[in-house]
Amino acid sequence: MIEGQGAGGDLVPGAMTEYLTDEWGFFIRSARELERFRSPYQAVEVHDSVAFGRLFRLDGHFMTSERDEFFYHESLVHMPGLTHPAPERALVVGGGDGGSAEELLKYPTMKSVTLCEIDLAVVDVARKHLGSVHRGALDDPRLDLRIGDGFAFVRESAERYDLLILDLTDPGGPSTLLYTPEFYRACAARLAPGGAMTLHVASPVAHPGRIRDGMAALRAAFPLVTPYLASIPLYGGMWMMACASHTLDPRTIAAREVDRRIAQRGLADLRLYNGDVHRAALALPNFVRDLVGPPR
Repeated sequence: MIEGQGAGGDLVPGAMTEYLTDEWGFFIRSARELERFRSPYQAVEVHDSVAFGRLFRLDGHFMTSERDEFFYHESLVHMPGLTHPAPERALVVGGGDGGSAEELLKYPTMKSVTLCEIDLAVVDVARKHLGSVHRGALDDPRLDLRIGDGFAFVRESAERYDLLILDLTDPGGPSTLLYTPEFYRACAARLAPGGAMTLHVASPVAHPGRIRDGMAALRAAFPLVTPYLASIPLYGGMWMMACASHTLDPRTIAAREVDRRIAQRGLADLRLYNGDVHRAALALPNFVRDLVGPPR
């Protein structure tokens, strides 16, 4: 539904409302609706907006936009990517807009990226409307696109990956089982030695219960779980992500080393990520420390 009210109670024409909780949300005004249909899995929308440019929604929730996608995709990919000495193989579960794949393919050592997306409609919409998000990654010869269930793919695969990126919608609908200890254990079995998995968890302000449950589920599957924070305008501000691994720990590298690796690997077009951002993301406020528990 495209409706909303301004601060004075006046109707805001074309306002798309995102509800973080039943009591709290925000809106972005749609200047023009480009797509609206229901796929076999979810409701799909694409809008033009003044604030965010092309904006993609699923089941009424903001997924990505061309003007702020780098906040999310760079944070999700480069925390583990720059900690890893030389990632060669990666798997993205979800992420049909191609934004995570695009960041992974920037690495000169990357030989292949497998993208497993359950909904072909997401990929089709990205090809048609979100070129500035994937920047051609969906047609890169190193990309292996698989349309199907992510849980089944991970469980049945025999491949090992240096980086495993869970680029998912919030829990609910087709993604529900992808936030369980069972799925995380299946992902852990797909990691190569020294590999890591990352995912977004929730807002520590709006969703403290999801933070607690999510960290418990990750720690049931991985011995080393590193929570970190990112500011994502389209998601309402502060958001938590997590890096899970048997051995890879992003806390072990200094800001100067992150900057050295960015230069060495030729990652010159990053709009967000640098050494200071890497270290700052790992700095957790006290209320977040209370949510996630002691470091592991």
